Amino acid sequence: NPLQRTPLESCPRARWRAAVDITVTSACLGTQRAIPHLRPTRGRIVNNLSLSVQTGGAGGAGPYAAAKGALQVFTRTLARELAPDVRVNAVLPGVIETRHHELFSTPERMADYRRQTPLGRNGQAEEAAAAIAFLCGPGSSVLTGSLLDICGGRLLRGRRTAPADR
Repeated sequence: NPLQRTPLESCPRARWRAAVDITVTSACLGTQRAIPHLRPTRGRIVNNLSLSVQTGGAGGAGPYAAAKGALQVFTRTLARELAPDVRVNAVLPGVIETRHHELFSTPERMADYRRQTPLGRNGQAEEAAAAIAFLCGPGSSVLTGSLLDICGGRLLRGRRTAPADR
């Protein structure tokens, strides 16, 4: 299971390969197929990274974080290769309240995430979608190779934790 947390020192090769294949190889293969259709329409690509690109894969999420880091480099490489015809950007979501967290996070962990976020709340799927829509729209016409953090300020240095659940 590529979602299972595994410290890098004991990560089975199959789990490592699964994390890379699901994250990087699939993006590469899909992008290769899409490029001929994107160039003539001046299309856009938005890759989905993770806050772990900035923070590392704590708690055994190293294969996941490493694969997302590779996808970051892939995003910026594509931005150079496909400009000016295609704009390529990425979002770096923090904790977005989705079915994934219902299955894999405890209510206590979700409360901890909220406390660690200066805005005092986790993101919603609609907010992540709006950020992606922005990167695809005319308001971002000068952006390529950009990484948009959608994490409620979790990456701020010297941040204070948010007040208890609001």
